[in-house]
Parts: sequence; C-alpha cells; structure tokens
Amino acid sequence: MTVLPLTRAAVPAVAARTLLGFALLTAFGCVLVAALLTLLVPSAGRFVDNLIVSECIGLSIVGWVMLLRRAPQLRRLGRGGATIAVTLVAMPLGYLSGYTLAYALLGRPVAEVMVGSGRMVAIATTLLATGVIGYFAWMRGRLAVEAAARSEAQRLAAEAQLRLLQSQLEPHMLFNTLANLRSLIDEDPKLAQTMIDQLITYLRSALAASRTELVPLRQEFLQLRAYLEIMALRMGSRLSFGLDLPEALQNLAVPPMLLQPLVENAIRHGLEPKVGGGRIDVQARSGATGVEISITDSGLGLPADSGGGDASTDPTSGYGLQHVRDRLAAVYGASASLTLERQLPHGVCATVSIAT
Repeated sequence: MTVLPLTRAAVPAVAARTLLGFALLTAFGCVLVAALLTLLVPSAGRFVDNLIVSECIGLSIVGWVMLLRRAPQLRRLGRGGATIAVTLVAMPLGYLSGYTLAYALLGRPVAEVMVGSGRMVAIATTLLATGVIGYFAWMRGRLAVEAAARSEAQRLAAEAQLRLLQSQLEPHMLFNTLANLRSLIDEDPKLAQTMIDQLITYLRSALAASRTELVPLRQEFLQLRAYLEIMALRMGSRLSFGLDLPEALQNLAVPPMLLQPLVENAIRHGLEPKVGGGRIDVQARSGATGVEISITDSGLGLPADSGGGDASTDPTSGYGLQHVRDRLAAVYGASASLTLERQLPHGVCATVSIAT
C-alpha cells in the first residue's frame, strides 16, 4: 500500500533495466541487419543464416558487457574509462563466441567464417550495429542514472525539510502544555501530576516516531490519544474525543505524527475559540479506493472565505496543514490527498485519503 520514493537501491535497478533495454534493442537491430543483408547483399546467404549469425554475435556482445561490468577493477577507471574498456573487450569476445555459437547451430565448420566476403560483411555490419546500439543504450542509461541520482537528492532534501517541520510541531505543543502545568502545580497538584504522566507518554512515543520514516497506524493512534488526553486535562469538560481504528488497519504504515497537525488545527481553530468547546472524532476506515482517516470536530467550522487571510486565524492555512500535504506527497505521491469539508450544522472534517 505504501508508495515509497526513489532510494539509493533504485540506481542499480535503473542500470539493470538499461542493460535489458540494450539487449532488446540489440536483438531488434540484428533482425534489421539480417533483413537488409539478405536484400542488399545476395552473397551474404539466406535470411535465416544471417539472422542466426547476427543474433548470436549481437547478444554475445551484450552478454559479455553484462559480465564485464561486474569486474571490480573497472571502478578504478571511472564511468567513461570503464565503458571504453568494456567495449574494447566485449566486442572481440562477443564476435568470437557469437560466431562460434552461430556456426555450431548451423552445423557448419567454424573455419567457414573466413569463406566468402558476404559472410564477412554480415559479421562486420552486425558488429557495427551492435556498437551503435550499445552507444545509444549507454547514453540512455547514463541519463537514467543521473536522473535517479537527482531524484534521490530531491528526496533527501524533502525529507530534511519535513523533519524540520516535524521538529517545529513538537515544541509548539510542549510549550503550551508546560505553561498550563505551571499554573496547575499550585491550583491542582494531582491534576498536574496526571498531565505530566500523559506528557511523558506522549514524548516517549514522539521520540520513537522521530527515528523512523513509517509507523503502524495503531502507534499513531496511541500518540494521538496521549495528546488528546493532555488537551482534555487543559480544557476540561470543553473537550471530548473518540478514536476509532479497525483491527484490519492497525498495521497500516503511515508517516509518524501525520495526523497530529490536523488534530491541533481542529482544537486551535475550532474548539478553543468556541464557547462551550466541543468534540473531536478520529476514525480510520477502508473504502473501495483505499483507506480514509478522518478528523471531525464540532468547532466553529471554516470561515466564509477560507482561501486566505491571517494564518493564525484561518484553519486552512499555516504550516500544519502544509506539513501534512508535503509529507503525503513525499511518501505517497499522487496516491494520497488531504481534503477539508464543512460539517453541518458546524465543524470541519479533515480527511486523509490513501489509495491502495
């Protein structure tokens, strides 16, 4: 279900796909060479014979290229030097092994390769075509590897930015809780102690989450529960909440602390400014197209014009929601989204959708 971005392991995978493409292009090019030789050089022999010779030589060269690329000594030569060295060695070896195999398949003496200019033209043309195809395949592979490296660099930069945003979320909540604790220590020491216990649970979970890229959804819900317990102690009867996570979705992998900004947003913009407070419900469910996780509140709701304004008062703006959208894009690409909807008679529903 998780769609992961390109990683370092993808670069060798790109190289393997490039070699496979090289082999397919070579095989196709050898068919064209055999057809052209049969039509333009009658002395080259029958099409079937030309095809067998061309394919054997061409694919033998590809095989030697794949084998020689694994030699550790090539690393000392650099990418360009290694390509030249592999080509210079693979071409003659491919020629010798290819034509030997071809003539064995044709049931002819190997020495017959020296007989007839047409046969030599076929072999020379095959070698030339293989070399041209190999050059273009190498250039294509080089561009693919460079694109993979750029994508990896962009992924690492995006990951660093997301971790920075995540580190900004935790102090925001921590400072508010500590400020509340300061007043509770004198007024209600037992309540302050309970809040400290919940804060320890929350911070322990947040620390564990910060060391991994993905966590089970059940861990995300446990952290949300600790956070909401802290907020319920701060707001008293003005805040009630419910968490609903089906057993089938408990092991779903999600980015850590993905949902907390949405819950924070609901409290800050919806419930805290509202006289009497309200309720927050976090629910995960499976649908026809994937998984949906909704955070629904009974707060003030979206303003009439929610497309702009002050980020401190507009629930649709600010780094919290952008943080969620950026993390969804980095981990799932176009397979995930975040939407906000008005609730009737009042409130907001934020929904994270992850396609399967």
